Amino acid sequence: MGRTQELPVDYRPRVWFNTDLQSRNYIIPGLIAVIMMIITALLTSLTVAREWERGTMEQLIATPVQAGELILGKLLPYFAIGMVDMTLAVVMGQFIFSVPLRGSVALLFLIAMVFLGGVLCMGMLISIVAKGQLIASQLAILLTFIPSYLLSGFVFSIPNMPKVIQVVTYVIPARYFIAILKGYTSRASGWRSSGARRCCWPSSARRR
Repeated sequence: MGRTQELPVDYRPRVWFNTDLQSRNYIIPGLIAVIMMIITALLTSLTVAREWERGTMEQLIATPVQAGELILGKLLPYFAIGMVDMTLAVVMGQFIFSVPLRGSVALLFLIAMVFLGGVLCMGMLISIVAKGQLIASQLAILLTFIPSYLLSGFVFSIPNMPKVIQVVTYVIPARYFIAILKGYTSRASGWRSSGARRCCWPSSARRR
């Protein structure tokens, strides 16, 4: 009679996060970061360049408006548009695509404000340097869409990239925002969470 041989190791794989294995829980957060980065940077890159093309920049320089006030006045409307886009994206992700949102919503929007501030400043810098709407729009797409889509961890895993490319990804703002958004959709991220630095892996999972 044959005997049943028992394996020395009982292998039972366990999924730490996204136990339903739904791809939308990873795609939607990445799309939110990519869309916000492209829209805000592209719109902001046309603000000062438009003034140069229309010849109204000299009139603004002649006014008593300070440079900081001018830049702030150009940024605030697009900052408000970016926050509205963020709100719509989160609401649609929850109620239309059923993407869970775990963690503090207030903290999520606070992080989104910091992210928007950096992206808007990038778009403003492009607009000041380009001095032309066509060149500014092309530079904005080149510096925001391609890096945020390919080098942020949205499509390709950053640890699987070559070492040189991994170093480049540290200057991509979308890398950190996508990691934080994935942490909010897969686990309850908070103030003590290190999701942006550890790619959303908990310390307990790393120890084991």
